[in-house]
Amino acid sequence: MATKLDVSGYGSHLQAKFVTKQECYAVGDSPFSVPASVEVTELSALINKLLSREESEDAVAVDFDFLINGEFLRVALGKHLEEKSISTESVVEIEYLEKHPAPQPAGSILHDDWVSSVQAANHRLVTGSYDNAVRIWTQEGENLAVMQYHSDPVKTVAWIQTDDSESLLVSGSMDQTLLIWKWNEKTQKHECLHSCRGHAGSVESVAVDQSHTKMASGSMDSMLKVWSAVPGDEDEEIDAHHKKAKTETHKPRTRTPLRTFDGHTQGISSVVWVDEGSVCTASWDHTMCLWDIEQGEQVSTLTGNKVFLSVSYSQHCKLLATGSTDRHIRLWDPRQKDGVLVKSSLTHHHGWVSSVDWSPDNENLLISGSYDKTLKLWDTRSPRAPLYNMSGCEDKILAVDWSKSELLLCGGADNALHIFKSREALQAVEG
Repeated sequence: MATKLDVSGYGSHLQAKFVTKQECYAVGDSPFSVPASVEVTELSALINKLLSREESEDAVAVDFDFLINGEFLRVALGKHLEEKSISTESVVEIEYLEKHPAPQPAGSILHDDWVSSVQAANHRLVTGSYDNAVRIWTQEGENLAVMQYHSDPVKTVAWIQTDDSESLLVSGSMDQTLLIWKWNEKTQKHECLHSCRGHAGSVESVAVDQSHTKMASGSMDSMLKVWSAVPGDEDEEIDAHHKKAKTETHKPRTRTPLRTFDGHTQGISSVVWVDEGSVCTASWDHTMCLWDIEQGEQVSTLTGNKVFLSVSYSQHCKLLATGSTDRHIRLWDPRQKDGVLVKSSLTHHHGWVSSVDWSPDNENLLISGSYDKTLKLWDTRSPRAPLYNMSGCEDKILAVDWSKSELLLCGGADNALHIFKSREALQAVEG
């Protein structure tokens, strides 16, 4: 017999069984009678009420989220079941889990011009700016290095490798070059090692592969190029006198691409490594292309409705997320052969979605930044609306980064890098 909770005034009831993968919150598998009009807040209160029967009276209430067939409940229970054509004649299974905490603002770092790119690694951040400079920061906002060699705005940055003493990073610019930098944290000195030349347009995006030995770059010249990310490859080709002259002036050595891929008809806005041997490019020509780097060929083309501005790949769920000028975020499965490539659309932005990035450790979470000045945190099981809107940006967002699980970053036309931290990260600092 179903247990009926003492909740009145909700109209008709239906039978529900609550299940959870978080064993500390288990309430048993007996079905309960719940109002059809109940929503998330009331369901969360009901679970807390059930838990309090078995725990102490002063137990702290927990905020829960609820899933039915893998999708979050965001409307009244009865309405959700009706919309999804789920029968109420039998017991409805509802999974519940602790609600993901809202990231909290942890400050902003002011730049001299637009912040076009950002990436975190270990305990350091690197940013690229329209003032032509690359900068390294602590998470607390202390500037550790200003790297100046580009002659035009920096559009993209990425760490190649990092350690406690010496790190390598790469930057791409409107000046059509990529620069490989060496930075020594102990001496606080940096050096521009290589100038990668070959693009005939602004370098819009660069990504480093999993082995940290290769880089892929996309440009407004519509070309994808792959480069060595290992410093010093050309040393053997330089005679002793020339090498000495280069060393004395610290002029970066010129590097040419390992491979060039031609297939897009307009500029490439974003590149990402899918695995060790393949790269995905997103373009202004309304397409994404998958490339086999080892074989040197285009594998497939995914076609969208509008310009693609950003693409990110999750190693956990194996999906691509894209941001577009039609204000939508779309999730794609590049492995599908049945033609149904778009798995879901996330729609809530009111401007171009300029940048997206998957969580580094959760297959369901991603962030997005838009020209509508908002940074949003999404759970793909809740496509109707984001989990949270993070405020504080005063102009269009150009770049987001979620390389470190505890840090959500965005930069844009308000000349600032905005830092948001997870609840756990803030508690660790306070502790």
